[in-house]
Amino acid sequence: MSDAPAAKAKRQRVLVVGLGTMGLSHARAYKAIDGFDLVGLCTRNAATRKDLDQEFPALPRFERLGDALEALKPDAVAIATYTEHHAPMTLEALAAGAHVFCEKPLADNLKAAEAIVAAALSAKRALLVGYILRVHPSWTRFVEIGRTLGKPLVMRMNLNQQSSGSFWEVHKALMRSTSPIVDCGVHYVDVMCQVTRAKPVAVHAVGARLTDEIAPTMVNYGHLNIVFDDGSVGWYEAGWGPMMSETAFFVKDMIGPKGCVSIVAKESAGEVKSSDHNAHTKTNALRIHHSKLDAKGAFARPDTIESTEDEPGHQDLCEREQRLFLQAIRGEVDLKDHWADAINSLRIVFAADESIRTREVVRL
Repeated sequence: MSDAPAAKAKRQRVLVVGLGTMGLSHARAYKAIDGFDLVGLCTRNAATRKDLDQEFPALPRFERLGDALEALKPDAVAIATYTEHHAPMTLEALAAGAHVFCEKPLADNLKAAEAIVAAALSAKRALLVGYILRVHPSWTRFVEIGRTLGKPLVMRMNLNQQSSGSFWEVHKALMRSTSPIVDCGVHYVDVMCQVTRAKPVAVHAVGARLTDEIAPTMVNYGHLNIVFDDGSVGWYEAGWGPMMSETAFFVKDMIGPKGCVSIVAKESAGEVKSSDHNAHTKTNALRIHHSKLDAKGAFARPDTIESTEDEPGHQDLCEREQRLFLQAIRGEVDLKDHWADAINSLRIVFAADESIRTREVVRL
């Protein structure tokens, strides 16, 4: 990572690659943050993306990353493409001398992810992976409370998404290289690892292919179970498609000897749909339950509700991520633990994919 004094004052010229939901949000963040200059966009069908004309007028557009790097020579590159492009594009940007922000998952296989980290270390460039929940105050509070519940922990999480139309087309495109259990799972497995700070030792997973619209080797539903060396266990479930249920699509719950903490969503009242991108990070409230009993065997304390209604929205969270990226570029953040955690969560979800294919428990 750069720690030169000049980097602290320099404005970072940034190129955004991939202009879907996340890429657009990151491009807007770079426009909003003092310290970045958005200098170009790289996307498929760049010339015909009329939706970009009003928001990013006169900004150079490219279809090939190599052309954009050669023409602009950016200080930083944000990669927000489909997963199969993450590794080659990140390596290309690092080789060109740029710092890189890469959306999760870092790569579509573990070897490639490890090669990216090695390349960033060798090039002394900042590499930040898009674990958006790490900059979310409600989720960091969720982790903080989870650490007070004692050991072992039971962690229960899911994010199923009922999709149709263009949203289903995006999911099918994602599944050319990445299953839901990998694409979404890295977020929530990372949360589990943050809470336990224990070593994952075994992963078992099951999956189902609920549509003929994806490759025969791909599943659009998966359920993984993790065992940690401190006795903690966790499960995560993810499914995509028009067949997915809107019932209990959002479960975020941690249980320990001292009680439990749960994210309370509004889906039960029909207020939130699983296809709502903003709902994927929104918490609404945290419910904390205390297990201690009094002399009569009744609960000694009532449940506590912490409101999170003032939490940041999706665009605000993207700006928080990019401010962290700017700090990393300026040498104000040590990313070594971040890289190790990114590799660790990927190792677990790729083990889950392997378990689905082999129908065996994978020992880590």
